Amino acid sequence: MNHGNKLRKFNRERNQRRALLAGLARSLVLKERIKTTEAKAKSLRPYVEKLITHSKVGTLSSRKLLISKIGVGGAKKLMEVLGPKYKERKGGYIRIIKVPRRVSDGSSIAVIELV
Repeated sequence: MNHGNKLRKFNRERNQRRALLAGLARSLVLKERIKTTEAKAKSLRPYVEKLITHSKVGTLSSRKLLISKIGVGGAKKLMEVLGPKYKERKGGYIRIIKVPRRVSDGSSIAVIELV
């Protein structure tokens, strides 16, 4: 039974999963639109939405948390650009759009972007 297991493992160890999500989150924040597999996009959505919510607060502790999660460049953009942009929005900062499958291996692909 798979009850209560909502975490996707991506056939990686814990540190590798964390690094994967942090790298995808950094790319999404800096580029505002990336193309990845559908499963990775679905796992990335709550991770980045929590980061955007922290950036709306604007305190020093939230800035330190963002730096520890996605680095200095991503944290700076979150605090200065995206936090004020989504100040009035209560959630739902990310959109996932499915695109045709990848030709090489047939993986389902999605475009994930900031609204």
